[in-house]
Amino acid sequence: SSKIRNLEVQSAGDVAVLEDCVDFSLARTISKIEEKLERGSLPGCLDDDIIPGIGNEIGAEAQIRLLQVKLRVMQEKLDSVVCECRKKEDENQNLKSRLKDTEEENTRLQRTISLQHSQTEKYKMLSQEANKKSEGLQQEVIALGKVLQ
Repeated sequence: SSKIRNLEVQSAGDVAVLEDCVDFSLARTISKIEEKLERGSLPGCLDDDIIPGIGNEIGAEAQIRLLQVKLRVMQEKLDSVVCECRKKEDENQNLKSRLKDTEEENTRLQRTISLQHSQTEKYKMLSQEANKKSEGLQQEVIALGKVLQ
């Protein structure tokens, strides 16, 4: 590549060091890959070239470190999503419980309303009967009053 003039990878134990690497930014490379993933322009299977564009420009150990970093980031994102999912599930359970309690309260209140309605009807009928009886008794009092005169 024209961007890399002299790329030497020195291996010291498990560490690969890039020397004289011009215009190489790990963050920029990761960001480019993520942009391609978001746009869907990366092929579904990347068996031949794990990191398009830079695969041949950096050493295998650097690619492994890059992939490990990406894996760690993806695991953190997954953990975050799992945590958020658990929170949502807990919230759903809480809402289901509240809904059940509310429905039970509604059923109880409907029974109470029905009972009160039937009692109201009962007392209304008793009141009407008492009024009729009262009118009948008042008429008797008037009739007896006339008889006494």
